[in-house]
Amino acid sequence: MTLGLLSAEWTKIRSVRSTLWSLLAFMVVAIGFSALIIIVISNTWNSPGNHPNHVRLLEDPTAVLFGAGFGLGQLAICVLGVIVMSSEYSTGAIRASLLAVPRRLPMLAAKAIVFALLDLVVSAITVFAVFFITTAIIRSHVSITLSQPGIARACIGGILYLTVLGLFSLAIGGLVRHTAGAISTVIALVLVVPPLISLIPGTIANHIHGYLPNVAGQLVAQSSQQAGDVLSPWQGFGVFCIWTAVLLAACGWLLVRRDA
Repeated sequence: MTLGLLSAEWTKIRSVRSTLWSLLAFMVVAIGFSALIIIVISNTWNSPGNHPNHVRLLEDPTAVLFGAGFGLGQLAICVLGVIVMSSEYSTGAIRASLLAVPRRLPMLAAKAIVFALLDLVVSAITVFAVFFITTAIIRSHVSITLSQPGIARACIGGILYLTVLGLFSLAIGGLVRHTAGAISTVIALVLVVPPLISLIPGTIANHIHGYLPNVAGQLVAQSSQQAGDVLSPWQGFGVFCIWTAVLLAACGWLLVRRDA
């Protein structure tokens, strides 16, 4: 793999208008919804009644700080990951790419590396923006700092989760090749399948749910392990990485075997 190949993939990604809009949507939704939830929690802190989010904020701060905003914002990352790969098939640009780079695996690797680095930078900015904004809002009721146990790890874990989520989506985009179909598949895996599996009673269903890609991956963004978690934070992230690696390997195999 050469710098020229990486540069070419960077040019392709940044020249597509949907890249900028997807990243902006992710940042706005993640920061906006996270801040909104914390404002509501802060304003109701001393009101009578049960407030489960207040308790959870004390037990697992980052799960509340990142929860709502990243739950919705990650969809923009999923969509962008799919588009980065599938748009070349829908427009026919993949043929020009393969004419310029006949060896298909280096092209896929370059695309994954460039997109992962872009995703990493944007995710880092967003995660720390969310953390410092939300902790400033709630500071009068509870103090949350990076020096507390598990907090810094959860912030770094959130960045890593969003980065791998982008690659996970990219791989599905390469497997399905159709933008709408790939986006539907990713959204189903991230938003639809986990709640459905969680409704099935029994320990087997609980373990299946715990090993689902995003369910396992999100554990690393929690500051403390909860009673119902099947895996530890880093074990969960490792499972998510394995899912992503398998899908990327399948994407590469099909890229070599199938016609463009």
